[in-house]
Amino acid sequence: MFGNTWTMVVVYALREGPSRPGLLRAAIGGISQKVLTETLRRLEGDGLVSRRRYAEAPPRVEYELTEAGRDLLVPIEALGEWTDRHADTVLTARYGTDDQPASG
Repeated sequence: MFGNTWTMVVVYALREGPSRPGLLRAAIGGISQKVLTETLRRLEGDGLVSRRRYAEAPPRVEYELTEAGRDLLVPIEALGEWTDRHADTVLTARYGTDDQPASG
């Protein structure tokens, strides 16, 4: 369910309420229309997002988090807070620091 890079990003982008695909894409940045559409369809199929189509000319579509989708914001926000607290530690462990003397 969460193997897709964009799943949590799209859910988080919908946290403020219903949104149209073009606005979502602009808010997220760096996501193609194809990938956004695939992600929204997958989220809809998983019951995390609802799709509302308006009978207007031109047609208008909005996506909104369901209750299950809103509940998913809790662990997403917790992961963001964890990242804020521990990113430096993880990056230092992975890549070292610039403060280390050059060897050689």
